[in-house]
Amino acid sequence: MDLRMMGFDDPILHTLQHMLNATDEADKSVNAPTRTYVRDAKAMAATPADVKEYPNSYVFIIDMPGLKSGNIKVQVEADNLLLISGERKREEEKEGAKYVRMERRVGKFMRKFVLPENANTDAISAVCQDGVLTVTVEKLPPPEPKKPKTIEVDNARMNFTFSSVVLL
Repeated sequence: MDLRMMGFDDPILHTLQHMLNATDEADKSVNAPTRTYVRDAKAMAATPADVKEYPNSYVFIIDMPGLKSGNIKVQVEADNLLLISGERKREEEKEGAKYVRMERRVGKFMRKFVLPENANTDAISAVCQDGVLTVTVEKLPPPEPKKPKTIEVDNARMNFTFSSVVLL
């Protein structure tokens, strides 16, 4: 808002307004998301997924239309972050052909999932069939309950020695 529009034409107020506007612009550029962040956010928003829990596993089902298994990456980062990504590239146009309409999504696909503590990151399998990726993460077996420790009670004799007893 311009202070002059409100009837204030003081040079000090004008300088103060200029300083405040410059600070706002600097904050916007510092806090602006990077291109990579925006691209990844769009990729995650456009990648639908279902997650199922079974007694012995977690199953992630992700639509990856038009991707072959060689174009899909399944990784575990930081011990508990499941990262699923891929990229569908635009088909090369054959001579004389041009798109009249292009609705199928091209570009990067990505999803990140934080795995539960009982996920066995050493037992993960992935299968892609008919454009649907199924990632299965086995569960770790539950820890065995601690059994009570039994301490054997010794039946030792107690020896008392009476030296002199004085009776009154």
